Amino acid sequence: MLRMVILPLVVCSLVSGAASLDTRALGKLGGIAIAYFLGTTLVASALAVALAFIIRPGAGAQALNTNALGLADALPSNKETVDSFLDLARNLFPSNLVVAAFRTYATDYKIIVRNISVGNVTFEKIPIGTEIEGMNILGLVLFALVLGVALKKLGPEGEELIRFFNSFNEATMVLVSWIMCSATLPSMIKCIEENNGVDKRISRFILPIGATVNMDGAAIFQCVAAVFIAQLNNVDLNAGQIFTILVTATAASVGAAGVPAGGVLTIAIILEAIGLPTNDLSLILAVDWIVDRTTTVVNVEGDALGAGILHYLNQKEKTAKEEELDEVNVEAIPNYKSEGETSPLVTHRNQVPTPASTAEPDSKESVL
Repeated sequence: MLRMVILPLVVCSLVSGAASLDTRALGKLGGIAIAYFLGTTLVASALAVALAFIIRPGAGAQALNTNALGLADALPSNKETVDSFLDLARNLFPSNLVVAAFRTYATDYKIIVRNISVGNVTFEKIPIGTEIEGMNILGLVLFALVLGVALKKLGPEGEELIRFFNSFNEATMVLVSWIMCSATLPSMIKCIEENNGVDKRISRFILPIGATVNMDGAAIFQCVAAVFIAQLNNVDLNAGQIFTILVTATAASVGAAGVPAGGVLTIAIILEAIGLPTNDLSLILAVDWIVDRTTTVVNVEGDALGAGILHYLNQKEKTAKEEELDEVNVEAIPNYKSEGETSPLVTHRNQVPTPASTAEPDSKESVL
């Protein structure tokens, strides 16, 4: 039931949030949000790798490295790292919005046998574009943002549709509260707006995006798990492999599904990228159910902090503009002593007439 309302919850909140913001502010806030998401995820990944090297959770745990659990083939992963990045870009622009609601693009591979001769067989792996089960959240997020901006550009003609999405969003919030009370996105929006006083236009724009692409807790978990499995197999990671872990974990956390145990398959991509065995993920599955709760806490804290920062910057810019307008509207006080140096178009009121002004009244009269 909770998955049932993910689509209207994300789409309606993003459309209403983007439509309620000024177009110029939307572009600036969007840039700040992207920089914040990427920056915090990279910092989280780097912190996780550093702590994993200091604590060394996999040192001395080689006895756990066994296939006796029977899960060695449960999580196959042969996806190339480049294709993982390209799949993120392809999913941003779905060819069919209806299909994007329940299918997502993914690269698969087909093995072709070539050069068959006596004692000589060559296998070639060819990438093939496929669609797998799962909602294309990234594509729907981008479409919802663009649609909200387009409705804002329409002006009065788009007001009715904007009110429709606002009402749809409120109704979806009620449905989520009926289905599940401790749900992260609706509860987070409520706490941010009611307890912290964040502007609704900011919270409903940034939080749905953050819930989809900003997963600092997942990035921490994935990096620590990768270093743990490397230490488990007595593999010393070099600088190139560490950099690969950071970049891959950052990108993979953006495209990871926001569902329980959604980050385990993402770890397989990281392990494949640095050449570690993926069968050791069976050990991660044993503790994922409890670690997933803590990563959710970190994810929500990161989104809420980002909303607070954007609200502060927006209020600061708004106050600066108001002060600038106040300075512009201050009326200039005429300087009687420098009357002769002022423009002949300026009229000084309440002045005492001088003999010169009495003798030549037309010379001091303003054309205005």
